Amino acid sequence: MENRASGPDTGELAPATDSALTSGSIPASDPAPASGPARGTPTASSGGSLPAATATRRGDSVLFHFTLLGCYLLAGVAATWPRPSYLAGRIPATVDQSSYVWSFWWVAHQIAHLGNPWFTSHMAAPVGTQLGYDTLMPLAGAVLAPVTWLAGPSAAYNLLTILVPGLCCYAAYRAARLWLSTRLGAITAGAFYGLATMLLYQDWYHINIAAGAVFLPLTLEAAIRLRRRPRLLTAIMLGVIIGAGALVNQESAVIAALVALAVLVDWLVRDRSLAHLGLALVAGLAGLVVASPQLIAMAAQLRGGAADVSAHTLASWDMAFGAPLTTLFTPSPRLADFGLGGLAHFYQFSQPREGIPTFGVVLPLLALLGLVVSWRRRSAWLLALGWLVAAALALGPFLIVGSHRYTPLAVYWDGEHMSALLPYTWFVRIPGLAAFREADRLALLGLLPAALLAGRAVEWLARRSRPLAILVLALAVLEAGYPGYHGIRSIPTAAGSVVAPIAADHSSSIVVDIPFGLRGGVAFYGREVSPQALVTATADGHPRAVSVTSWVSRPTVFAIGAHPFYGCLVGAEKDAPCTPAQLPAARRDALRMGVGWAIVWRPTILVGPYLRDLGFRLDRRKGLVSLYRLPRPPGQAG
Repeated sequence: MENRASGPDTGELAPATDSALTSGSIPASDPAPASGPARGTPTASSGGSLPAATATRRGDSVLFHFTLLGCYLLAGVAATWPRPSYLAGRIPATVDQSSYVWSFWWVAHQIAHLGNPWFTSHMAAPVGTQLGYDTLMPLAGAVLAPVTWLAGPSAAYNLLTILVPGLCCYAAYRAARLWLSTRLGAITAGAFYGLATMLLYQDWYHINIAAGAVFLPLTLEAAIRLRRRPRLLTAIMLGVIIGAGALVNQESAVIAALVALAVLVDWLVRDRSLAHLGLALVAGLAGLVVASPQLIAMAAQLRGGAADVSAHTLASWDMAFGAPLTTLFTPSPRLADFGLGGLAHFYQFSQPREGIPTFGVVLPLLALLGLVVSWRRRSAWLLALGWLVAAALALGPFLIVGSHRYTPLAVYWDGEHMSALLPYTWFVRIPGLAAFREADRLALLGLLPAALLAGRAVEWLARRSRPLAILVLALAVLEAGYPGYHGIRSIPTAAGSVVAPIAADHSSSIVVDIPFGLRGGVAFYGREVSPQALVTATADGHPRAVSVTSWVSRPTVFAIGAHPFYGCLVGAEKDAPCTPAQLPAARRDALRMGVGWAIVWRPTILVGPYLRDLGFRLDRRKGLVSLYRLPRPPGQAG
């Protein structure tokens, strides 16, 4: 393979010698001009001594990597505090959190019983629902299944939220080490990525997205290594990483595949080597094999119409989550926690419960500096282009600047006015990508290239003025981390005494949680589900009438709505009760389905009378929570 120790940058993220490749290292980051000394000869213009840089990298022992990972994990704990304290038995009070806890329980349950985790009859009972498009995270659930069995699903979920920031940092460090010449730059780049506020928000409230972010730098590293030294094992590893990402978060896997494609495509075109093309195909095949269980489940759900959503519904979601241009590059709201509310006030986003789509100020400035000092490197410009494209995609289908909205080159598609000038409008029209829905999350794709460029800037500053570098890093700390959204409280994960009789009931009777509904990211039926509902379900193991999934299955909605008991319950919650003539049919339906319990988490005027009319008896009450039991008729089995 051609030696690129000091020649011009050809687009790979780092020029590397064969010795550097075998040691997992690369030479100094500033290449000599094309007309300079012979390749492989270190010069002053190359930014430092090649032998010294290589020797430094050879010092990256296993002990060093474990120490660095431990430091990153501790930094993640500090940056997300008090989230790690929830390991003692709490979660944020949102239905998303309860669905994650339930998913960990369900995957571990199915592993123990050798069952299919991509379908469940324990939600939307007795109909059940498919989970191919759900945030199930089967790989994370399988890896942490021993924790689930020993300490419970809430502990497994909370442990994952503790691990993910540090893992993101370390994965980004490994990718940065292939481009940056010093440990300092690479370590800083890893911290910029894994401790960024926009990523840690997802760690708090959308763990599948944060966990999926681990695979982006891993994919980048594997693709670069394949490009530098084509090997069968490296190609397989690249495919395994992307396929594993699909078993955690499908959106992240798609983005990871695009990252790999961007790294490899010009290499394949330039070299025109059938052997290299074969390795790329091997990587793709390995990814498909690893991701095949998830892909099969998704295909089955799609074929059955359970993922059928109208184009207008998807378009309305696309219009709701674009990040304002001014928000992407404003001071982080994290500054308010340090008494700098005046600066944090510039940050504005209409969906505070969905994300914090801002790069802040320090990271973009450092990334621009990193681009300037690396202007001779083609790969630096490619990183900047990737950052720019991600930021443009995060804008959504129209442009918001301050409080003003603009739709340049407006087109009318699926009932919404969108801008034909903005890339997101076209991105979601690529087959298979319409389900992205929330444009602001695509800013995470730009976080990695920005972090790499910022790491290069820190290297440059440290060589010229260490005090200035320390000052800049101190300012970056002010914009890093996230302590949680003040508008979301926490709830205990332990089942209260009020629902203890359900755990003591060893039948498979259905538990109806009220408010009742089938809820998710796309489409709804009924009311918003209580966060305690699915957490309690993991303690007693009973099937639940409610469901919380990313995509609400239309066939499931029709089947549930066809039951008189559920139809009358939804009506009662909407102050439109069934007539007395309909009540006998609703009671027979409840008994036929095997409904045994009802938990009223938040009382409404007509629900209590409706349950009593059907024969439910109040078992116990604590605070606002009431537990009802539906006795079986004499002689009928439970």
